[in-house]
Amino acid sequence: MKELKQTRRSVARERAILVEVISGSDANLEGHRDRLEELGRLADTAGAEVVGTMSQRRASVHPGTYIGHGKVEELKELAQAKRAQVIVFGNDLTPAQVRNLEKVTDTKTIDRSELILDIFASRARTMEAKLQVELAQLEYSLPRLKQMWSHLSRMEGGGIATRGPGETQLESDRRIARDRVNELKARIREIDARKEREVQARTGALTVGLVGYTNAGKSSLLNALTGSDVYVADKLFATLDTRTRAWRLPYHVTALLSDTVGFIRDLPHHLVASFKATLEEAIHADLLLHVVDVSTEHVNADMEAVRLVLDAIGCKDKPQLIVFNKTDLREDPIRLDILQRAHPASVAVSAKTGRGLDELQQIVLEHLAGKPAEATVRAEAGNGRLLAWIERHATILETRFDDGDVVQRVRLPARLMSEMRKVPGARVEIPG
Repeated sequence: MKELKQTRRSVARERAILVEVISGSDANLEGHRDRLEELGRLADTAGAEVVGTMSQRRASVHPGTYIGHGKVEELKELAQAKRAQVIVFGNDLTPAQVRNLEKVTDTKTIDRSELILDIFASRARTMEAKLQVELAQLEYSLPRLKQMWSHLSRMEGGGIATRGPGETQLESDRRIARDRVNELKARIREIDARKEREVQARTGALTVGLVGYTNAGKSSLLNALTGSDVYVADKLFATLDTRTRAWRLPYHVTALLSDTVGFIRDLPHHLVASFKATLEEAIHADLLLHVVDVSTEHVNADMEAVRLVLDAIGCKDKPQLIVFNKTDLREDPIRLDILQRAHPASVAVSAKTGRGLDELQQIVLEHLAGKPAEATVRAEAGNGRLLAWIERHATILETRFDDGDVVQRVRLPARLMSEMRKVPGARVEIPG
């Protein structure tokens, strides 16, 4: 099969102007300022230098240029004055709108979805992530082939049963792109199936998934809880691949803690679909830790964005604990108290300072293994296996000897209580 080479429209090292359009149906100006700020962070993450911004409020978008003709001319002048090399819209544009804007402004123009795809493409490291990003880019680019793909294949006309001019370049490129999409989907389905088998093979293993808005501190929390050293950076989408580490909880309970790709408002649906395999850990987790950056001014909007993505991947009813992170960056006890009252199933922590991590571990332990309770266990003095098990997993409150037996009053979670009963020779009594 002939290959189609994509010309990826990166914004790295380019001077950028950001444009955000406020539709008449949305009166939340604060929310749009947040989105413009986030668009700036996305551009910075992609490697661009933001040199100007522009906003416009419209009752409805212009079908040809998204913004009005006067605003397009103003944008052209701003681009020239700032020597901008790229214009980034915080809204999704049609291929025709991109073409018309570039024609008037004489400046490369991309929308928010393409910017995010550019970031993902630059961050993909594993073969799995590269396949997922390529699929998302292809599905985004298919309707834009006339503008975004280079001239790379040609079918010759003539020959028996093929007389005529042959396929046009655009038709040929589209056919090749569709073939590549089908090939990528087949390979990703194989990855999905293998990943699902791997996750389901962990029979009896306790699993916890970290989810949250991008740059909420999930990787930092993973490191703080497990003692690992996964890559951490103060950037959006610092990593794309799932990382799983062993998390040692009290009573020698071990859970598998998995980090996942960060979410974002209006995450392009192509990416959500393509990264289903990466999110498999969250889909099958016993508990989700929804990590929230409490230092931002748009906590509720970030949480809602995460909720929408979780719903999209089938995690709507998954048990969830909200973890308000980065409390060290915002010492505002009243605001934090309001947030926790609004979300009772939550805990406040700082992955950087360690604040609240002990409480977090205790809450997670109780969810996974049940609340600790007291019991009395009697064992023969020679039952080293049982005595060693108790020494390792239980909190021993009292030990005495009775008629050649060792009698111990212990405290341990309900899940471990059931396991202790299965140890040969264990005679367990639970008070009450």
